[in-house]
Amino acid sequence: MIAFVAGGARSGKSAAAEALALEHCQGREGAMLVYLATARVGDEEMAARVARHRRERGEGWLTREAPLEIADALDGLAAGSSVLLDCLTLWAGQWLFEAGRDEAAGRAMLGRLIAAARRRGIALVVVSNDLNEDLPPRDVMVWRYLAFLQRLHRDLAAEADRVVEVVAGQAIEWKGKRVTGARS
Repeated sequence: MIAFVAGGARSGKSAAAEALALEHCQGREGAMLVYLATARVGDEEMAARVARHRRERGEGWLTREAPLEIADALDGLAAGSSVLLDCLTLWAGQWLFEAGRDEAAGRAMLGRLIAAARRRGIALVVVSNDLNEDLPPRDVMVWRYLAFLQRLHRDLAAEADRVVEVVAGQAIEWKGKRVTGARS
């Protein structure tokens, strides 16, 4: 299962994504529950957010960090495992601006991750932010980033078995079945 969970900042999308990952992993012997972190902790605010997310997730999650090389993150995981990638928004910015890599290679990296998850029987739940809800930006770099992120979203939604949008803690299923367990 490939799932794409999107929503605005602090909408409850991480909780909905966690519920999807848990739902897939339950009752599968040898399956791992993996949180694939793309964020780099660079300040106190981000450190506090990471700590809060870990507390809310609770026990049972293995954390892997992959700020860039997300396609390699599934190495060593058993079939039936669930991987929650949080979040594509941060990964896209790091890919373009910190690593200086191009859009085509980024789209290919996401494609390899999805293909590896399908091939290995691993549920992949990808979280991202809805950022393109306003007027087009005037800054060319912001425009480049938003265009890249939206292309990633379209690629992911096309491949996903489930596409979920979270608004004010409410999961809206656009593709697939209803999500349970979202919290505000």
